[in-house]
Amino acid sequence: MELKLVDSKSLFLSNFELMKSSSFLDTKLRFGLSGTHKLCSCRGVVLKASRSSASYDAASSVSKENFILDEFSCQINGKNCSGLYLRDVRVLDASDDEYGGILINPQTLPSNPNIFASVLRESLSHWKMKGKKGVWLKLPVEKCDLVPIAVKEGFQYHHAERGYLMMTYWLPDDPCMLPSNASHQVGVGGFVINDKNEVLVVQEKHSAPALSGLWKIPTGFILESEEIFTGIVREVKEETGIDTEFVEVMAFRHAHNVAFEKSDLFFVCLLRPLSTRIAVDDLEIQAAKWMPLVKFVEQPLIQADSMFKKVIDICIARLGKRYCGLSVHQLVSTFDGKLSSLYFNTVEDSDSNCKAN
Repeated sequence: MELKLVDSKSLFLSNFELMKSSSFLDTKLRFGLSGTHKLCSCRGVVLKASRSSASYDAASSVSKENFILDEFSCQINGKNCSGLYLRDVRVLDASDDEYGGILINPQTLPSNPNIFASVLRESLSHWKMKGKKGVWLKLPVEKCDLVPIAVKEGFQYHHAERGYLMMTYWLPDDPCMLPSNASHQVGVGGFVINDKNEVLVVQEKHSAPALSGLWKIPTGFILESEEIFTGIVREVKEETGIDTEFVEVMAFRHAHNVAFEKSDLFFVCLLRPLSTRIAVDDLEIQAAKWMPLVKFVEQPLIQADSMFKKVIDICIARLGKRYCGLSVHQLVSTFDGKLSSLYFNTVEDSDSNCKAN
């Protein structure tokens, strides 16, 4: 490895060889001085930055394109000498994000914990010197033994999925500006009513004791990357076997501290049935049926709960054309170029299913 040395005498150091013995102060430094081209060795070398001599188990796990200017001091024949030299920095394979942060490549992480600890520490120092901000470290399940090392270096948990743990590190001394983990879960409920004024209702196998005996509308959670209007159609089909068509979002509820201190958004959707034959999901549903709207509303648990009652009142008002919900329109935004679903009232739209005045 070639190293340039910069001091008052513009020394050039080549054939740098660092050999560790039983202690760092016993290190030998072997080099040649320009002009004389004589090799010499000395003891008592004190380097202000140490260098690891460990070999890497995966060449692709480290970027070798980074160099920093470092300082050293030593004694030669009883005389003090000092200078600067360029040394290569072992940095984890990573890319820049659009916010000035770092995304570490999880596929090329060293599998050896000791090597990972050393390179991670040096990478953080290098990225901070370059003015980077947040560092995102995604650790797959198969590399879970690296988690304690990352925690020891100052990384914090951000979120976890079935196959990985995401950790973050904020490099600047300013307050952390990284976004928090997802704060909400999204639920949906389907108000399905047929031409006979019957509502599709279910009784769940697993429910709170307070809801025992209640006939309720089919409900469930939206899956990752799933739309609200497609998610509710899927849930109704899974629980009852009934095919439906999304009409509108009638209302939504916002509640907090629902599950694991997360908030909850619950969308009540009006659906039009496309089939009539019920096929119950035996895993979740105890029973399902078409229930006359009047009897559904008269249930004591519906009448006693202001939230349930208000939702039913809204749905009945929609059937009487005294209320309009939010229909879905898919649009592309120039900000990100992606297709998005926008829900809004379309009273004046000739194609709208809403005919309220």
